[in-house]
Amino acid sequence: QVQLAESGGDSVQVGGSLRLSCAASYYIHCMGWFRQAPGKEREGVARIWTVGGLTYYTDSVKGRFTISRDNAKNSVYLQMNDLEPADTAMYYCAAGGRCADWTSFDYWGQGTQVTVSS
Repeated sequence: QVQLAESGGDSVQVGGSLRLSCAASYYIHCMGWFRQAPGKEREGVARIWTVGGLTYYTDSVKGRFTISRDNAKNSVYLQMNDLEPADTAMYYCAAGGRCADWTSFDYWGQGTQVTVSS
């Protein structure tokens, strides 16, 4: 199985920025970020397909978050700007074989906590 390790989570104030990083042990075509807040279901945040560089975002983060990859390093990043309290969650790196939707992600990291306070 692919091993994923996230980092970069922190506590910030409203309007602040964070950059999450995820290093994978093996190359996978599709990588993404999910988040889960206490008492809420897991939500897909952003995903990227390495072949064409296509990206996908959930509506709530469009214009604020940017996902990118470094294929040589088997890494994926999430630049988060203008953070809001609603962004508070455990963020998980994920990898899979397709990027058509938020399903079919077979590998998951252990998570990194993002907390946004006002």
